[in-house]
Amino acid sequence: MRVDEVAAELGVSKPYAYKLIKKMNEELKQTGCITISGRIDRKFFYEKFYGTRNYSERKEIQDGSI
Repeated sequence: MRVDEVAAELGVSKPYAYKLIKKMNEELKQTGCITISGRIDRKFFYEKFYGTRNYSERKEIQDGSI
């Protein structure tokens, strides 16, 4: 997803959408993924904002178990 899509999806400004994308890309980099500035993986975006993972999977990720 590009910044325009993220901003529209969340109803936020483009500068704020860039900040959110940057934060999510930093998280992806920690898992070894290659990222592109100003873009975010659609599946990862929906997991982060709409919780498509179940609670136990999110808890394991937060605790560093996965």
